Amino acid sequence: MGIYALTGGATGIGAAIKSNLIARGHRVIVVDLKDADITADLSTAAGRTIAVDGIKGLAPEGLDGLITSAGLGSHIPNHRLIASVNYFGTVNLTEQLADLVALKNGAIVLLSSNSAPMATSNDYVDLLLSGNEDAALEESEKITGHEAYSGSKQAIARWMRRMAPAFARRGITINALAPGYIETPMTKVVSEDPKYGDSIKRFKESIPAGRAGKPEDIAELVEFLLNPKSRFICGSVLFIDGGHDAMLRADQF
Repeated sequence: MGIYALTGGATGIGAAIKSNLIARGHRVIVVDLKDADITADLSTAAGRTIAVDGIKGLAPEGLDGLITSAGLGSHIPNHRLIASVNYFGTVNLTEQLADLVALKNGAIVLLSSNSAPMATSNDYVDLLLSGNEDAALEESEKITGHEAYSGSKQAIARWMRRMAPAFARRGITINALAPGYIETPMTKVVSEDPKYGDSIKRFKESIPAGRAGKPEDIAELVEFLLNPKSRFICGSVLFIDGGHDAMLRADQF
């Protein structure tokens, strides 16, 4: 069976991905702030180095796949953390671990969001994509939490699209998932916040499928994208949101 590296695997969506893969007989190397095989803070360069070195040490013969689930929501007051974890933590680890994935002609699945197409700061997104972390973090302080979050997820999707051809030529498939509202410990905290509670309730009620998503919904799609049978799918952003994006942007795809 396969060996996979997973960031943010201690709780929420990441925990569901981990459980699903282990149940299928795979080995999963989890990176998180706690309750993980590798304890690392992906908001810092030092933490990313710890994560990369740890994964290389545990999987010297290569990875069948990499899943980047670590991320912070728009409710986090420190917008710099949103940018550093969501975008730079994702991109830096993917860049540094690509060689390991290539050894096994593996697959990479990044977590974006269905909020990625929403209005955000173009300057912020451009700075993220430029790779200038200091400037991007400084810019994040000038925008709202929603803009910091959606911008980080938009940048992930755009970076993935830009890199997909080069990755494919190396035998690596790379795709991004764009989840809608998923019931996790993080979204529960946000929904119970008086500042966001009413808007979250309306958002959930507007989902065409009639329910919020579950972490298991994401885990099943991740497993499919990691399967060799799906390897002709590369460079795609797959919305998994109960039809929400289609409702809001029917003519844009």
